[in-house]
Amino acid sequence: MSRIADPWPTERVVSAAQQGDARAIATLVHSSHAHVQRFARTLCSTPEDAEDAAQEALIVLYRRIGTLRATAALASWMFQIVRNECIRRSRVALRRPMPTAMVEPSAEDAALVRLEIERIVESISGLPAEQRAVIVMRDIQGLSGAATAHALGLSRAAMKSRLHRGRETLRSQLTATRVGPSHRGRDDATA
Repeated sequence: MSRIADPWPTERVVSAAQQGDARAIATLVHSSHAHVQRFARTLCSTPEDAEDAAQEALIVLYRRIGTLRATAALASWMFQIVRNECIRRSRVALRRPMPTAMVEPSAEDAALVRLEIERIVESISGLPAEQRAVIVMRDIQGLSGAATAHALGLSRAAMKSRLHRGRETLRSQLTATRVGPSHRGRDDATA
């Protein structure tokens, strides 16, 4: 297992950075970089998204260090920023148009696919945060159960429980709002 070269910054460095000390801010960003990248690689679905999420998190750290309430909470604050950025990037990826296949789908089929994707994204977005995080990491990003539990700071049992509840909630929401071709054809013609 590889070790992170820099430890998390001390509370003294964080406190000085919160007061606007430029040297402390530089130390804070530099010392946090490897940790933030590790979080992003664990949480994001692609290496490119991980790099972008890490950069975004470091920018937020630089700009908003003064809003951190407890200096000891730096690691969890940064994890939340990275997690939220990775989730945002996953949502954007789900909304991107699908690559065209050899045979173009009909306009109706394409519209139904877009509606279905939007319905799924909305359903996932509506989940409680703890269920949404597990669903995104396991089912969208394809992380292992162990990696998901570790990234979220949960036991495997707790992660599995949240995953099960999230999937059940999604299943019931998606079943209740199913989009697809209607069965009007014959009934409408004879009416």
